[in-house]
Amino acid sequence: MQAPLRRAATALCLSLGLAGTALAVDYPTRPINIIVPFGPGSGVDATARVIGEALGRELGQALVIENKAGAQGAIAAQAAARAPADGYSLFFTTQTTQAANPALMKHLTYDPIKDFAPIARVAYTPALLVANNALPVKSVKELIDLAKQKPGKISYASGSAGTLVPGAMLAHAGGVDMLHIPYKSIPQGLSDVMGGHVDVMFTDIVTGLQQVRAGSVRALGISSQTPWRTLPDVPPIAATFPGFELLAWYALYAPTGTPEDVIARINAAMQKVSVDPQVRERLDGLGLEVAFSTPQELDAFGRSELAKWRQVIEAAGIQPE
Repeated sequence: MQAPLRRAATALCLSLGLAGTALAVDYPTRPINIIVPFGPGSGVDATARVIGEALGRELGQALVIENKAGAQGAIAAQAAARAPADGYSLFFTTQTTQAANPALMKHLTYDPIKDFAPIARVAYTPALLVANNALPVKSVKELIDLAKQKPGKISYASGSAGTLVPGAMLAHAGGVDMLHIPYKSIPQGLSDVMGGHVDVMFTDIVTGLQQVRAGSVRALGISSQTPWRTLPDVPPIAATFPGFELLAWYALYAPTGTPEDVIARINAAMQKVSVDPQVRERLDGLGLEVAFSTPQELDAFGRSELAKWRQVIEAAGIQPE
């Protein structure tokens, strides 16, 4: 290679290297948008706001929450997948969009693996089974007994895959026919349970905890194998139906194609957020268990959860729509 060409090539390589370094150092230079797949008041929304506030402090820019509810989170997932892959559009979501929807929906408009770059898992939580106070049951066994007496009459609400699937699992485990009533979001369904329009519902702990403590609904069981520290007096459903377990989780993604150094920058900031005592205290108050991960760990976890949720959904007899 002639000397001028070698010098030009060297200069080009150096400039590209410096550009990449500058991107990692300079990012972010403006506010970051976080798309959330469920409405205000939902567990993922509350968690996203806690994380977003702390992450914004670490990154030195505001993180703006954009709620896009509907279609089991698929509307938000599609919007996030098609957003610019520049680090300024992120997706804070749950297993509903990333693991359950492929088995629940016949025509999915996004791919949870191909369309997203994993950044970090944040936390996990079981689902909480609650009943309206007028329903004459105080346990899972009493609920199943009542459902057997009234086939197709006892109703259960859902506002996400994390609340639909355990409801179907419970009906299948108990061998009963229950009426499923879907809602656009968990708070809407829970409101109708409190109002006596629906009998029971699996809700995320973030949304249901305050209503249980206020006496607005009665807690019947929880979907973890052992009692949950936030509600230690609520028995695991596994005590009635051995092996019954389903855990929801929250994680942060970016559109595929987002620069790796940006992903690394956000993950490093997320790692600091995950050990912040104030953040952990707030998440603990929401009933969540912190479970921080690297992008690589989230990628492997997400793939395993896809298989797990498909198996659970098929076993519960849920037909894709």
